[in-house]
Amino acid sequence: MTQETMLPFAGLTPDILLDAVESLGLRASGSLLVLNSYENRVYQLGMEDGPPLVAKFYRSGRWSDAQIMEEHAFSLELAEREIPVVPPLLFGDASLHHYQGFRFALFARRGGRVPELGDSNTLEWIGRFLGRIHALGQVLPYQFRPALDIRSFGEESVAYLLDGNVLPADLREVYRGVAAQALDGVRRCFERAGAVRQLRLHGDCHNGNMLWTDDGPHFVDFDDSRMGPAMQDLWMLLSGTRDEQSAQLADVLAGYEDFCDFDLRELYLLEGLRTLRLLHYAAWLARRWDDPAFPVAFPWFAQPRFWEEQILSLREQIALMDEPPLWRLP
Repeated sequence: MTQETMLPFAGLTPDILLDAVESLGLRASGSLLVLNSYENRVYQLGMEDGPPLVAKFYRSGRWSDAQIMEEHAFSLELAEREIPVVPPLLFGDASLHHYQGFRFALFARRGGRVPELGDSNTLEWIGRFLGRIHALGQVLPYQFRPALDIRSFGEESVAYLLDGNVLPADLREVYRGVAAQALDGVRRCFERAGAVRQLRLHGDCHNGNMLWTDDGPHFVDFDDSRMGPAMQDLWMLLSGTRDEQSAQLADVLAGYEDFCDFDLRELYLLEGLRTLRLLHYAAWLARRWDDPAFPVAFPWFAQPRFWEEQILSLREQIALMDEPPLWRLP
């Protein structure tokens, strides 16, 4: 493993960061606030001639320039249609910039609070905007960004974990068996759903990537945007018992279907997608463990207790994936 891989942001000093921003013709005041991000590095910067801006410096080796610019183009398309997202700012018609080996983009700073997902009106409002995002997302496919699929999110994640040294020795074979059963369950979910529509997604639509103001929600951080089924952007809004999730989904779709049709066969995917996220998240942490920021932020990942809980969660998912969908399909 190269030093660049282990320490991807080691050279990103405050001086380099500010010089990068000023290379675009801006004048920073020097005030700097680190924002919560691990995959990339994100900062709020004070500006001498205007409100603060947000600078995102991209992790090397994760996305190509073409993949980043494709995601930027989607965000800009959404903003042009007055869909509440926070797109990158353009400088000389460019959204992605390079400075001394780093790639970065600038965004307007948009505040807000975490939405209350227990409120039916809030869920319907979010559903309307997700419907608008997906209505545009289905018009054209991504050419460069990957799809959310069983191979990349599930099979490759499990293989990476088993090939590495993060699993406790006494749990390795247990995890291998449970993960294999979980992947079988995911395959059955996708088989039952059939050939559902693939579209450009937000990709990581949890409440931390939505900010709420008196004008409603706006969506931030399309960094995980990729092709996939609409359900991927819906299931993370759901929590609680089966009945509670059923009611929450009804609220979301009441708004969503004002702008985009939802294929009810995707209900079969809900627990399968949740299972894929569990597998992918564990592998993501393992892949980033040599980045010094990760052991500090996620110390529990190296403990046997984490893997015991992962195994338990996967066993629960295996059972849930064999249950009927939230609603009876026609």
